[in-house]
Amino acid sequence: MKVTTGSKRQIRLQNILFVLLFVLVVGLLAWLSQRYQYQADWTANNRNTLSAASVSVLEQMPEQISVSAFTVNSGAMRQHIADLLGRYQRYKKSFELEFINPDTEPEMVRQLGIQVDGELLLEYQGRREQIAELNEQAITNALQRLSRAAEPWVVFVEGHGERSPFGKANHDLQVWAQQLEAKGFHLQGLNLATAALVPDNTSVLVIAGPQVNFLPGEVRLIEDYIARGGNLLWLADPDGMFGLEPLAEQLGVSFEPGVIVDPTAQMFSINDPTFAIVGDYGLHPLVDGFEVLTIFPRAAGVMVEPQGQWQADGFLFTTERSWSETGVLAGEIDFDELADVAGPLSLAAAVTRSLDNDIADDEAEPKQQRIVVVGDGDFLSNTYLGNGGNLDLGMNMVNWLSRDDQLIAVPSKTALDSSLNLSRNASMVIGFGFLIFLPAILLLSGLGIWLKRRKA
Repeated sequence: MKVTTGSKRQIRLQNILFVLLFVLVVGLLAWLSQRYQYQADWTANNRNTLSAASVSVLEQMPEQISVSAFTVNSGAMRQHIADLLGRYQRYKKSFELEFINPDTEPEMVRQLGIQVDGELLLEYQGRREQIAELNEQAITNALQRLSRAAEPWVVFVEGHGERSPFGKANHDLQVWAQQLEAKGFHLQGLNLATAALVPDNTSVLVIAGPQVNFLPGEVRLIEDYIARGGNLLWLADPDGMFGLEPLAEQLGVSFEPGVIVDPTAQMFSINDPTFAIVGDYGLHPLVDGFEVLTIFPRAAGVMVEPQGQWQADGFLFTTERSWSETGVLAGEIDFDELADVAGPLSLAAAVTRSLDNDIADDEAEPKQQRIVVVGDGDFLSNTYLGNGGNLDLGMNMVNWLSRDDQLIAVPSKTALDSSLNLSRNASMVIGFGFLIFLPAILLLSGLGIWLKRRKA
């Protein structure tokens, strides 16, 4: 091609136009990167992404959330906090993070009682929470507590040998109670023999496996609490009602005779036949999306025939192979068609009714009174709480009863296969390979190439 003055001018113009378009594209990409962000989490269990439970909590908090992080101006701690809380900021624009150097604000540190580097102060609607644990579970639990405008009280009936929320015995409920406190619930024991009534600020009243009979006056206090629209969690056992027959009649509740036997438990290396395995949760909102197996030792079937305005739904169902054994639980146990009750059996029921006379304002929906009756209390005990999804189910029950339907347990996330364990021989092979054999191969290859070029 012949180069002329005109062709040179055309090439120069094309080059100038290319540079201008290139600068324009780079500027446009820079502008788009400021307005739009895209991130992908490729970790094995999405440990760098907020769980659905945390996102749900943020959606329940429409106003601004302020977080003050007390740490020095530099270092890995500051970056870790920024990365961790940045996950929350991506879902909520009004989530503000401020770093405060404890060395320059000693008076504030003393007033707030800051004790460790990296401690967080969370503020929402004038309420405060301080946490020292830097993980999603601790932060979201604190946000749950802040999101509760009122202080929910879970009151445990005592004085009849019930499972204690403050007891350390295997059959007690201390571990579960500690989880409730971590979620912002306040716990209190109540002896009905010395109380005039169940307090009006009770969010959930818990009857957890009594061992001696209630007095008639105590039962009337519970019936009065129910009549006033109170919410109840009744953890019954197969040993009897212990004077609570009037309450059962009021709710239309009865229990299958005997103890549930489930041969399916043997598939999970459980040799005790009185352990019931539940994987069928029905369609109730309390167990919406719940897919984890739960285990119930020595449970009784629950039957409900709703009375009056009450409505009832079962939500825990045993397997078809199970049955309620009315005979002696010793030796070889077989199903007796004449005496035993065939499965599947309902282990729990949710009983509800609308309180038409309890309306917050003209546009509010009538409140719903909620009661849960479970034919077992062992599944929440210190011994069995960690089995399967028992803890999550127990938390869901209290959240649903206290009308915090959206607040659920937040799973902790850990890195999968985050460590590599090698034998001594494997470590020696890798070490000698990288320190001796690989450098030797590279040296010999270079020497061979040099000799070949020298001969040429």
